[in-house]
Amino acid sequence: MDKLKKVLSGQDAEDRGGLAEVAETSSLSWNTRIKGFIACFVAGILCSLLGTLLLWVPRKGLYLFAVFYTFGNIASIGSTVFLMGPMKQLKRMVEPTRLIATVMVLLCFTLTLCSAFWWHNKGLALIFCILQSLALTWYSLSFIPFAR
Repeated sequence: MDKLKKVLSGQDAEDRGGLAEVAETSSLSWNTRIKGFIACFVAGILCSLLGTLLLWVPRKGLYLFAVFYTFGNIASIGSTVFLMGPMKQLKRMVEPTRLIATVMVLLCFTLTLCSAFWWHNKGLALIFCILQSLALTWYSLSFIPFAR
């Protein structure tokens, strides 16, 4: 368990400096991080499920689905910030092995919301939600060695 804590918090192979020690003293405890991760992840899943239920609402259902589904996925990805910390998460997102996957996920998030709010195109919103799911799968697989 200690090894997992060190890897997720970025302490595994880093040289500890004075600034890192200051940041560590002001960070959340491991139990609080786990609780934050679970709460944010569950909120993301509930938001995505709510979006799926709202899909059947007449006239505005697809727009609501696109918005809630996207916010749910953002919350689910954001939940890992509690485990790794924001800077470690950002550094890992732009590593060469997952940079393209990260860009695709962020692009799909943006295009889904644009198609729902500005373009008012239900077909595009649905296509971008499907592409969002595929991009998130690719992004998630990029964290598993040799999975892509």
